[in-house]
Amino acid sequence: MDLPASVIELIKSALEEDIGHGDITTSLIVGAENVSRALYIAKGSFVLAGFPFAIEVFNQLDPKTTFRTFFNEGTKVFKGDVLGEVSGKTRTLLAGERTSLNILQRLSGIATLTSEFVDLVRGTNARIVDTRKTTPGLRFMEKYAVKMGGGLNHRYGLFDGILIKDNHIEEVGGISEAVAMAKAGHHLAKIEVEVENLKELQEAIEAGADIVMLDNMSVSDMTEAVRVAAGRVTLEASGNVSLANVREIAGTGVDLISVGALTHSATASDISMKIVK
Repeated sequence: MDLPASVIELIKSALEEDIGHGDITTSLIVGAENVSRALYIAKGSFVLAGFPFAIEVFNQLDPKTTFRTFFNEGTKVFKGDVLGEVSGKTRTLLAGERTSLNILQRLSGIATLTSEFVDLVRGTNARIVDTRKTTPGLRFMEKYAVKMGGGLNHRYGLFDGILIKDNHIEEVGGISEAVAMAKAGHHLAKIEVEVENLKELQEAIEAGADIVMLDNMSVSDMTEAVRVAAGRVTLEASGNVSLANVREIAGTGVDLISVGALTHSATASDISMKIVK
């Protein structure tokens, strides 16, 4: 997997943040030429994600370090499973331990939560998508983890999708005006419009929107929105989506359900790295 330069630089910064001018403890206790092998072990059940980035951690510390993984990304693993193995100078393994684990635990947590949402809407028309509610600097990694959990990526940033939200509409005076301006200035990208009620939905459809985001609508209003749209636009449900209500939302017939919790509220998976003789 080819990592973008921004991710490589981010990992470099993460290592500098943790190691600083050197690992005091290890330099006092571990010989410079000592070599070891360490295992990544699952301490619970979760969906695995993040090894391409963990490998980059050790590549930056010492390109001679070798890494083996025993499960594919996006695979469900269980407590006690040996996920991977890293071999090299002991000082290198200890220097990269925490940074690699932070990445694996965070991304596996996101993949696991995403898979739970995906499982709950299985058999419906709805697909689970992420949002821009990501940890600053970690968006590429976190959106990667969403895909490993079976979800889909929404727009990556402000630059790769037109999404007219409430503040845009307030600024220009109305949905029709905002859509007309977007169409006049850009002829390639699809136009998505956020609406808060059925009246705004009708206006967005008539204005020529391609996708309509139903923001914090009730289940009954979403059901009616699906009837009103009648397939003319893609409908996305958004706002306060949880594991408790996502199945009911999917049952309305919407096409997409965006879930900010995938990236802002996922619990890190429990993984350890153990040096073995």
